[in-house]
Amino acid sequence: MIPREGIFAHWPNRITLVRFIGSLLLFGILHIWGMWTDNEGLVGGKLEPLVQQVHADIGVFLKISFWLFIVIAATDFLDGWLARRGNLVTAFGRIADPFVDKVLVIGAMVFLAVMDWSRVWFPAWIVVVIVAREFLVTGIRGYVESLGMQFPADWFGKVKMVVQCTAIATVIGLFAFRWPAWCRDALAVMGHIFVWGTLLTTVGSGTSYVLKTRRLLQEGPTRR
Repeated sequence: MIPREGIFAHWPNRITLVRFIGSLLLFGILHIWGMWTDNEGLVGGKLEPLVQQVHADIGVFLKISFWLFIVIAATDFLDGWLARRGNLVTAFGRIADPFVDKVLVIGAMVFLAVMDWSRVWFPAWIVVVIVAREFLVTGIRGYVESLGMQFPADWFGKVKMVVQCTAIATVIGLFAFRWPAWCRDALAVMGHIFVWGTLLTTVGSGTSYVLKTRRLLQEGPTRR
């Protein structure tokens, strides 16, 4: 059922809009305060001085960034659930919801890839691979749906989103709060693990979509 009162007359699309605005606010905070540190990154493998310096400089703003990111990421399921529950699935929602997800995740990763205190966890080349995957999947989804076939997200893509969000939250949280030494070191290792997990699930889900596209084109009505 398509709402007649307007695009934002119902909560699913309102939540999507709020999530988009929240993402822009997050990027604004990272742009203004994320660079405001006197450190030179992780030098000589010494994590503790880096964490203490960043926390002293911008800890309060990283706390805001951390919780803002958590709320925006966690409400991803809410707009979809409300849309399905109220039979309010619209063309706008089908486009806007994954768009906001991509803006949030890729935007956060880009910032983490360029800031001195976080770029050791998010090398630029990993972000490039992730962006390339999104371009690829968006392109083939548009092509398949233009042929009149459905191309919904699969479970692999949803796992990818969870791993990506966990990696981002782990790295921001590492610097946003004061942790005991053992916990800080564990979070640092977990950050690397989740970032590499992000790379693997990104490549894996991209491959899954390519194989799905091949199957759909072979079985679809446009086969020649």
